[in-house]
Amino acid sequence: MWKRDESVKPAAPPAPAPAAAPPVAAGAAPVGANEPRAQLGRDMVNIGKSVVIKGELSGSEDLTIEGHVEGRIDLKGNVLTIGPNGKIKAEVFAKSVVVLGEVTGNVTASEKVDIRDNGSVDGDIASPRVAIAEGAHFRGSVDMQRAGAKSQQQQARPNTPQPQSSPQPPQQSQPQVQQGQRVGA
Repeated sequence: MWKRDESVKPAAPPAPAPAAAPPVAAGAAPVGANEPRAQLGRDMVNIGKSVVIKGELSGSEDLTIEGHVEGRIDLKGNVLTIGPNGKIKAEVFAKSVVVLGEVTGNVTASEKVDIRDNGSVDGDIASPRVAIAEGAHFRGSVDMQRAGAKSQQQQARPNTPQPQSSPQPPQQSQPQVQQGQRVGA
């Protein structure tokens, strides 16, 4: 059994690999299971402290910003992390936003906005889930209505009969009288 596995592997020395990663029993979670980025194999990009970006920033990778960004950030399918040194003056659109630094502008996330200790957001948040840690700063409004719930409400409104606005309410209690007709006789 062991010789068969060794013949499949390349001729690299096998000794360091087992020492670095201990075997995991079937059904047990791997050591890095708590790290979703490692599990999904997603790319991650960092913008350093000395980097200043003015304009539109978009991409299809998870992004950590430690520098300054002004304008618009569009990462709708990815995670945006504002590091402790990050300073953002932008409209932010991402799948999930984690704020450890400062954000000035509206933040829209399709999954979650998480403002951690010493994080700061001055602007409106629109996300189905919002977490604000003790020691964080937030000034603005929060819209936690899910995107699916909004479309369901909008679809439900046209199906329900809406009262028509008319200048006069219908008068059902009084009979209409024609000219020359006697009333009450």
